[in-house]
Amino acid sequence: MTTEDSSFTTSFLTLGVDEPMSSTTNGPSFGKRFGVALLLGLPGIVALAGYIYFTTPPSAVPAGLTLSLLAVSSGVNSLLFLGIACLLGAYAAPRVGLQSYVIDRTETDGGIWQRLRNDVGLAVGIGIIGGVLIIVLDALLMPFVAQDLPQSVIGATRPTLLDVFAYVPVRFLYGGITEELLLRFGLMSVLAFVGWRVIGHRTDGPRPVVMWTAIVVSAVLFGVGHLPALAQSVDLTPALIARTILLNAVAGIIFGWLYWRRSLEVAMVAHASFHVPIVVLSLVQVALV
Repeated sequence: MTTEDSSFTTSFLTLGVDEPMSSTTNGPSFGKRFGVALLLGLPGIVALAGYIYFTTPPSAVPAGLTLSLLAVSSGVNSLLFLGIACLLGAYAAPRVGLQSYVIDRTETDGGIWQRLRNDVGLAVGIGIIGGVLIIVLDALLMPFVAQDLPQSVIGATRPTLLDVFAYVPVRFLYGGITEELLLRFGLMSVLAFVGWRVIGHRTDGPRPVVMWTAIVVSAVLFGVGHLPALAQSVDLTPALIARTILLNAVAGIIFGWLYWRRSLEVAMVAHASFHVPIVVLSLVQVALV
């Protein structure tokens, strides 16, 4: 165990368990894992802040803020959450056997692409199928929520070509990478770690029930996290709340399973690929308008 990890381990001694199942002495230090994870998520935050700056109309800027301050504050808030997630994930993920080829890379490892390439096709295929599934589910649920959506919100689903391409970096960088660091590397890893410590054994890895609980809870919380933004545009109803949580949770469960059974990078590739059908649908909408 590294010196940097000792203060974190101390906080768990009150749970009355022995050393974690997965030693990290042969891998990167806690600080290096945290730093690499944080760097991976920064491009997504920059993309999000840039999108807010270049696309937010002046009338939508809150009183007391300038457009620049709005974009910067959004980026800082996202960076704060990312930092917390990376701290949690850097400690918890290797201890419950959740891997990242980039974050956990050691000098003796093979090339990252060599380790990842066998799973890329699987990730892309699952991501695209997942995106199509969400589109179909959204269409099936629309009759139950259409009356709760004002025309302005419904109209926002018919973007211009500029709208579609302006949001692409956010979809692929923030959605595909940063959100996976937040929800899978951070939240899901620490939920699995806590669940394992509470109901697991001293030498066994987390049982499937622990991992599935972590996957589902993190996915549902991801859906819940979308409600405040939705509430700024519409009055939330039970149907809208259920739809928002369901659509996001289904996707989150898919990505969480890939993180557990494969790697964080496979979940990232799948999440990025998940947005491809949505972008295509948006382009079709533009062409038909």
